[in-house]
Amino acid sequence: QLRVVESGGGLVQPGGSLRLSCAAPGFRLDNYAIGWFRRAPGKPREGVSCISSSGGTTNYEDSVKGRFTISRDNAKNTVDLQMNSLKPEDTGIYYCVQVLSTVVAGCIDIGSWGQGTQVTVSS
Repeated sequence: QLRVVESGGGLVQPGGSLRLSCAAPGFRLDNYAIGWFRRAPGKPREGVSCISSSGGTTNYEDSVKGRFTISRDNAKNTVDLQMNSLKPEDTGIYYCVQVLSTVVAGCIDIGSWGQGTQVTVSS
């Protein structure tokens, strides 16, 4: 089963940027549709964005549209989430996971969860 490792989190001021990476040692990530989810303090985990195995289809949660960009780096075998114009409400633990291939219909997790990476947006 696909095992993922997230990295790139940190502390950033409002309006700042971070780039998260999802890796899966021993697996080719371009064989899987992958999603990024987050768990904000006191809230359930929610889907943020996902991308098809080919990279040709993406999906974004409404609150991040225009600010976040999901992409594949097949040379590095990662799925990255570029996060710009960060807001305090983006704070949370971010996870990547395998999702259903029907990305256009939404990001539905079907894989094993990693440890996540903490993103804190605060002045």
